[in-house]
Amino acid sequence: MTSLIRVPCTIVTGFLGAGKTTLIRHLLENAGGRKLAVIVNEFGDVGIDGEILKGCGIEACPEDNIVELSNGCLCCTVADDFVPALDQILAREVDHILIETSGLALPKPLVQAFQWPAIKSRVTVDGVVAVVDGPALAEGRVAHDMDALDAQRAADDSLDHDDPVEEVFQDQIACADLVIISKSDLLDATAAETAGARVSAALPRAVSVVRAAGGKVDPGVMLGLGLAVENEIENRKTHHDDELDHDHDDFDSFVVAIPEITDPAALAARVTAAAEAPDVLRVKGFAAVAGKPLRLLVQGVGPRVSHHFDRPWKAEEARRGALVVIGLKGFDRAAVERALLG
Repeated sequence: MTSLIRVPCTIVTGFLGAGKTTLIRHLLENAGGRKLAVIVNEFGDVGIDGEILKGCGIEACPEDNIVELSNGCLCCTVADDFVPALDQILAREVDHILIETSGLALPKPLVQAFQWPAIKSRVTVDGVVAVVDGPALAEGRVAHDMDALDAQRAADDSLDHDDPVEEVFQDQIACADLVIISKSDLLDATAAETAGARVSAALPRAVSVVRAAGGKVDPGVMLGLGLAVENEIENRKTHHDDELDHDHDDFDSFVVAIPEITDPAALAARVTAAAEAPDVLRVKGFAAVAGKPLRLLVQGVGPRVSHHFDRPWKAEEARRGALVVIGLKGFDRAAVERALLG
């Protein structure tokens, strides 16, 4: 691979809990001979998604090809974080790079970062893929408990009635070259039609929309689009085009340390209670279970909470659990922490 060949990058965007990590894991497991690398951009202090992917043991993407960045927004720190991450990956001569954005990220500024001279000569945006939560869309929302948020805004004239969650969703869709409606196995025919209509209504131009269950999308559908999106990203209009800078002041996150547990179901119940608290968008992390050599992965979005053992604890690892909570600015941290710790 010479310096004249630009490595294609696929940006995978999507709201919290939509299924981005599951999709990327499927791509890694079905790489078709490609040497892949992943940049995982987290929101919060614990790299949960990167740890999930590193635990896969996939030959096409060894652990050294997975780079975690926890600043919450790659495009805000291009020189400090993004360029060094690319340097690290490109030194390994990979065929394709997957970038999993934070669920709160705006994809357009990240694509614009590929216009930087230090980046443009070496990589190109092959395509932008937006993953959307099928069941949530079928219920008329992009996040759990949107009805309560709407009611609160309607009742209080002092609040900003612009919904930041809706804006993030719309901006992600506006930049997409492919939209994947996830969790299609949870949708009946009517719900699937409703979710599809919601996506179609948000699309400003014609792009492909596919349904997927368990992140199972043919890599040929996602990789090799060859669109060089950075060259025409200015034509994709979003809510934040008039802003010189952007921030994430509408959101907040914190980490709860979880002592070793004995009952995974009981922890899942506590996560359910925390995820259903007002203005909480996502709870995700790991726990150690007494007497079990495997690490427990727990994920919760609203009433949907899942947990399973993902890999053995490493000999050098401390058996300590941690859960990341992400929500709208001002959510009750103390109440959420009480719910998680029981």
